[in-house]
Amino acid sequence: MTNAVRHLPLLALIAGFAAITPASANPLSFLPFAQSDEETSLAYAAPDDEVVHEEQPFELPAHLKRQVVNYDTREAPGTIIIDTPKTYLYLVLGNGRAMRYGIGVGRDGFTWSGTEKIASKSEWPDWRPPAAMISRQPYLPRFVAGGTHNPLGARALYLGASQYRIHGTNAPQTIGKRVSSGCIRMTNEDVTDLYSRVNVGSKVVVLPARAGARANEEKVPPKARAVRLEGPSVIRASDLY
Repeated sequence: MTNAVRHLPLLALIAGFAAITPASANPLSFLPFAQSDEETSLAYAAPDDEVVHEEQPFELPAHLKRQVVNYDTREAPGTIIIDTPKTYLYLVLGNGRAMRYGIGVGRDGFTWSGTEKIASKSEWPDWRPPAAMISRQPYLPRFVAGGTHNPLGARALYLGASQYRIHGTNAPQTIGKRVSSGCIRMTNEDVTDLYSRVNVGSKVVVLPARAGARANEEKVPPKARAVRLEGPSVIRASDLY
């Protein structure tokens, strides 16, 4: 038997692989409206309209790393305080101490302040973009199962009846920045740590992004103060994810 005949099965196998089209080799090609590489990459965009890929190694600056710090507050231990201007989240420990985490916060026009409670918690949460977001970005998937490609990351803490969350991210380079649509993002490691320390019902205080916001907030009736949007335009809660 000649070498050519002996290797016919192997040659046939190679030819079969070569015949696979780019569309069939691309696991994202089935997504609606994904007409280009750019649109395909956006199909797994974060809830804040930012592209997120599987988490890559990234070292946070020292001041954004999780650490116990001195923190003077009247809030009870177990309370979460979100310092929007400084992009820090504090978990009150008591005795003038708190665990401090670096966070990403809402971009201009998407910040908010007020008091909420953790309504529920989820590990590796699924993501379902709301209708308002799909209308703005029709190429988005209608559902993304929890996992390393999910824009909500490893954990999610849902705040009251709002669509705001404290959640993980697969884009740690955005921590310390103002990029979200109102949600508070943390590294997957940090949100997992916070998740293990707080319970459903824990109080969450979100400080205003602007110095004048607190004074204006005092004029709002108490029942309307749970969540107060900041920024130049009116934004519906369903648009914030």
